[in-house]
Amino acid sequence: MFIREIAGRGWGRGRGLRDRGLRRGLRVRGLRHGHRKRGLRLLAVPAAVLALYAGTGPAVAQSRLDGSPAASTTAPAAAPAVRITEGQVREAGPGGALLYPSVTSCLTVTVRLADGGLVGAHASLFQVPGEYRSDRILGALRSRVGDRPVTAVEVRGAVGAWHPGYFTKAVESYGDGEAVPYPTRPDPDGLAAAVADGLGQPRAKVSVTDVPDGDQTVR
Repeated sequence: MFIREIAGRGWGRGRGLRDRGLRRGLRVRGLRHGHRKRGLRLLAVPAAVLALYAGTGPAVAQSRLDGSPAASTTAPAAAPAVRITEGQVREAGPGGALLYPSVTSCLTVTVRLADGGLVGAHASLFQVPGEYRSDRILGALRSRVGDRPVTAVEVRGAVGAWHPGYFTKAVESYGDGEAVPYPTRPDPDGLAAAVADGLGQPRAKVSVTDVPDGDQTVR
């Protein structure tokens, strides 16, 4: 009896110890598992924040695939202005710009087209070798414009240095003994009429503006 009772109590105590140990082990494992899950949750939050901050989150990635504005934040570079030096006639397409460098004693003539394009001429008092003379440049500009609709013509530069007759007879074309006409005062109306006639445009479309020396950019 005593031995069996001891054995029974010993077995029961051993079993009880094992049960308590098992329960404690489960609690410890549960706590560890809980800490691990909590740690994963805590790590997941900063990772999501970092993904959004770095622009690598799902929405950003999807926008890059879809080609939405978030996929490209760099605007295309504007095309450089078309450079027109003395005696030249050139043009820029819609949305473009013309650059007339070093305008001192010259006049620039810019034709604005209905489609947004620009056609320009850089008229010089004295001919630059290989380029148009002042009495030929309006004809070249008119040919370049062709039959395209014109909305306006802008004349800018050294208005006081120009006689309207220079557009019909260049300074170089006067021979010995011929009197070269020189302006005694600015004549914007006479210049506007000469340009309108040379381009075959209504006088009302032509404006004349005296501007200081320097580069001219027309947009």
